[in-house]
Amino acid sequence: MDNLNTKVEHSYTSDDIQVLEGLEAVRKRPGMYIGSTASRGLHHLVWEIVDNAVDEALAGFADTIVVTLEEDDVLSVLDNGRGIPVGVHRTTGRSTVETIYTKLHSGGKFGGGAYKVSGGLHGVGASVVNALSEWLEVHVFKDGKIYFQRFENGGHVTDELKEIGNTEISGTKVVFKSDPLIFTETTHYDYDVIRERLRQMAYLNKGIRIELYDKREGSEDKHEVYYYEGGIKEYITYMNRNRTPLHEEVIYCEGIEDQIIAEIAIQYNDSYQTNLYSFANNINTQEGGTHEEGFRMALTRIINNYAKSENLLKKDDEAFQGEDVREGLTAIVSIKHPDPQYEGQTKTKLGNSEVRRIVSNIFGSQLERFLMENPETARLIVEKASLASKARVAAKKARELTRRKSALEVSSLPGKLADCQSKDASESEIFLVEGNSAGGSAKNGRDSRFQAILPLRGKVLNVEKARMHRIFENEEIRSMLTAFGCGIGDELDLEKLRYHKIVLMTDADVDGAHIRTLLLTFLFRFLQPVIEGGYVYFAQPPLYKVTKGRAVHYAYNDAQLEEIKKELGGNLKIDRYKGLGEMDADQLWETTMNPATRTLVQVTIDDAIDADHVFDMLMGDDVEPRREFIETNAQYVRNLDI
Repeated sequence: MDNLNTKVEHSYTSDDIQVLEGLEAVRKRPGMYIGSTASRGLHHLVWEIVDNAVDEALAGFADTIVVTLEEDDVLSVLDNGRGIPVGVHRTTGRSTVETIYTKLHSGGKFGGGAYKVSGGLHGVGASVVNALSEWLEVHVFKDGKIYFQRFENGGHVTDELKEIGNTEISGTKVVFKSDPLIFTETTHYDYDVIRERLRQMAYLNKGIRIELYDKREGSEDKHEVYYYEGGIKEYITYMNRNRTPLHEEVIYCEGIEDQIIAEIAIQYNDSYQTNLYSFANNINTQEGGTHEEGFRMALTRIINNYAKSENLLKKDDEAFQGEDVREGLTAIVSIKHPDPQYEGQTKTKLGNSEVRRIVSNIFGSQLERFLMENPETARLIVEKASLASKARVAAKKARELTRRKSALEVSSLPGKLADCQSKDASESEIFLVEGNSAGGSAKNGRDSRFQAILPLRGKVLNVEKARMHRIFENEEIRSMLTAFGCGIGDELDLEKLRYHKIVLMTDADVDGAHIRTLLLTFLFRFLQPVIEGGYVYFAQPPLYKVTKGRAVHYAYNDAQLEEIKKELGGNLKIDRYKGLGEMDADQLWETTMNPATRTLVQVTIDDAIDADHVFDMLMGDDVEPRREFIETNAQYVRNLDI
């Protein structure tokens, strides 16, 4: 285990478990506790039980966690920790196991006793999982004995905790089946989703071994092991696997101050993007917070100081700004805090003010020492920042053109934009349409009261391979940014977004898919909060027009076409649309744009780290990963248009 994850000096007994309130409301309002009852909420059950096992490892009492996907949507989590206390709890008069699994806000995370740091939902995890399960079983291996208790129908006790045998191991095993009455959409666990999360947990907690088994029928008994002695250093290497690093060694800093553990790992590459990810107690703080602020401050300060002291930054030169020293940077900032405070309900922004200073001190002092001891790497980093600084200055004038002066100055909008009449962003939509032909049909077919049309000429610039000044000089990108009106980067303000639906409407062929990918890459890199806010959609134009007599039907995929053919029988005229321009205005409205009949697919970012890897692989300079991806997935492509 990491030398920073030291064992807690006090006990872990029934007296260390605090109970704050009951469990009555969980089944009535599951969304309050796990976010949703769709697939994301289902997997949240897994994270809660795994988090408990990781907490035991962070305290220094476990080093192995085994997650197994069983038949019939059953899942188990086993750790080799101390085992849950089995004595009678002084407050409830019931066994501590029963207390933890039936009382909300009960656990060793509340009294400040059993755990120094913890992730999860601070003790609600075990009881919430029980409440939302058809059944749940707990096996405790402790003091040479095996203890067992089963709960059914949302946490109801079927029998008291009982001793069922002897053992030579210690730890806890939780087995549960989620309740289909709660998770009506699906109770099937996604192996890939669980694999990626467990891999991330292993990277963030060096020295912990996490195993994943899939014993379901047809899975071929998959078994993977995640164990990273280098922790987040190895995570950086994994993230940069499709990029060309500027320096071979990952710069790693760690320290502890006021019981707060900070780990930082960075490596520069030859791209123009910044990939900064932060975590607090293993939770991905997507909105950043004080740990990110401390990191950014120290990075800018130390690189500027080094450049000046080594005469790499001349007196007449402007000091590097934050965006200059972050260009091409992949970084992870991970802190462990005994009492983390988050802004908002979603735990995506850390608010502890003391963390800013602690991270800045730990990272700043160790980065300074690294640069002094590695002058060649330091010179490469300063040169990278210097080029970025010059590109920033060149981009500044072009960037000014993307700023919309005010909602009243219509002349500031791009000329080819057919804007909508409504000024209410909540009902306004903008369709980004490929080409003038489709743009013409869309303009004629739209409801001009709330639908705007922006035709795009040719393929949009691949921002993955371009510097900032080229991006802001690109006419199509300038048109989009001016139309959106919300700004970009640090200046982005969602309150100023002029349309709450940005709809990507491209042809249903390979070229259309490519243009859609280029647009998504731009939105992901420069307007990610717009995607996260749920404002980006894909239009779903039909693939086929099926005519029988005067009756016209539309099929949006091959399966629907087969259904229509079965329903209507023979003598059908089937036309396959190659592009949106083949549809007249009425057809485009009826099939793709009319809110009453259309289908829109909302774009979401479930995991920004994975999304970053996919965009880098698909749109970056390295050809080999892209070739491997195509070879692996080509079998799933049907009816490919060349």
